[in-house]
Amino acid sequence: MKKLILSFTAITLLLFAQRVKAQDIVDVAASVDDFSTLVTAVKAAGLVDALKGEGPLTVFAPVNSGFAKIDANTLNSLLEPANKEKLGAILTYHVVAGKLVAKDVAKALKSGKGKATLTTLNGGTLTAVSKNGGIYLKDANGNYSKITKTDVMASNGVIHIIEDVVMPK
Repeated sequence: MKKLILSFTAITLLLFAQRVKAQDIVDVAASVDDFSTLVTAVKAAGLVDALKGEGPLTVFAPVNSGFAKIDANTLNSLLEPANKEKLGAILTYHVVAGKLVAKDVAKALKSGKGKATLTTLNGGTLTAVSKNGGIYLKDANGNYSKITKTDVMASNGVIHIIEDVVMPK
């Protein structure tokens, strides 16, 4: 009887697991309160479908406090439909094609003597830099954003959490 119950439980769990769809990058971001500004921006820029796509993608996702460092008038202006293209360029500057997990970035930093250049979806570059005991992204303007959490997995890639919004030229 115990074997029958155990078998039934295992089959039920297997069937349930097959029905649960893995969350994509947008779903993961939407499930985290500290990404609410990012999710609003992704929607305003019309990038939801792109970030729900097959991938794989690596997203360096700024938290709400990072967006709060941007002047409120500037941020509100970026969220307007007239600035959809500019907002899209900023957001795609946070995305790299392929799935780069933390160990990949660490390996690139080691082979690059503490630096690794990443090409973003908007065609710009970010430089991953090892400094002050952490890993930072240096944007095209020379500003740094610390990577605070790595390897938040999604069905179509990976998210690394950063403290600040990085900006293209």
